[in-house]
Amino acid sequence: MRENKSEHINDQGAALPRGYIFIFLGILMLSLFIIDILTGSVSLNLSDLLMALSGKGLPENNAIIYDFRLPRALTALLAGMALSVSGLQMQTVFRNPLAGPYVLGISSGASLGVAILILGLSSAISTGISIALNSWAIVLAAWLGSGIVLILIMIVAIRVRDIMTVLILGIMFASAVSAIVSIMQYFSNESMLKSFVIWTMGSLGNLSWKQLQVLIISVMAGLVISVMSTKMLNALLLGEEHARSMGLKVRMSRIMIFISTSILAGSVTAFCGPLAFIGIAVPHITRLIFSTSSHNYLIPGTIMLGSIALLASDILSQLPGSGRILPVNSVTALIGIPVLIWIIVRRNKFIRMS
Repeated sequence: MRENKSEHINDQGAALPRGYIFIFLGILMLSLFIIDILTGSVSLNLSDLLMALSGKGLPENNAIIYDFRLPRALTALLAGMALSVSGLQMQTVFRNPLAGPYVLGISSGASLGVAILILGLSSAISTGISIALNSWAIVLAAWLGSGIVLILIMIVAIRVRDIMTVLILGIMFASAVSAIVSIMQYFSNESMLKSFVIWTMGSLGNLSWKQLQVLIISVMAGLVISVMSTKMLNALLLGEEHARSMGLKVRMSRIMIFISTSILAGSVTAFCGPLAFIGIAVPHITRLIFSTSSHNYLIPGTIMLGSIALLASDILSQLPGSGRILPVNSVTALIGIPVLIWIIVRRNKFIRMS
């Protein structure tokens, strides 16, 4: 009884500083969200934003905020949540620190759908340019491509017991799909190739309010499934055999987590293009900050840190004061790669010391 009581006290003691961390992250996330709205080629300040929100701002400022800045900031917020949580889930399921939201080929499947639309159909029919420019057509094509890959992975997951085999097959699916996309790029014309390459660079600023509503619903659905999977993820931390001994239905848990990951990563890829490194780097940072492997803390922490990371990347991509916008995928790579190198070096140093 004394031992259990001391463990309970330690948990309570650990929860207090984590509570302060959550408060700090919430303030930082809100601050970056506001800064992202105010950042751009047209200079705006906080009073302009407050006036616009109250309906008393200048018409041109209201148009900039409601039609461009606010949807972009909300997209960054949602995409950061989705990619980071899907990365956390994949790292837990595969027990691999380099697993990310696209490890199962979801991003490659979405890229194939978009490639068929832009590079294939656009070259085959006369109305191809109008189809290529239709953002909804691109979204549906990306969902269809990622959905096909998901079905293949789920069939494998049902039949194969070893999770590492599923991981290897997912990588093989992704490589095969990427090869098909490369062949299509080789045979496409210049204008269509340019449209596809621009999509692959990633963008947060192309969503309308109707598209944003679909993204919100998709991300919220994926996050709800992820939160419902918290106990499953905690059980899988010690391995599948241990999880089975606890009564967990591993295959059904796998499928549930794969569905959540596919909804989260597939939706973001469809609307924003493939955004790299957020899903790999953010879960590692969250574990370091919260000093725990419990998903009770990691899932909400990853949601907040993912949003913070992508909001910061979006702010940097806009090159404040220059009027130019960099591909957000380039910025996430520049941020994510040093983080991963630092994590790997830190782990190796810790292993040597132990």
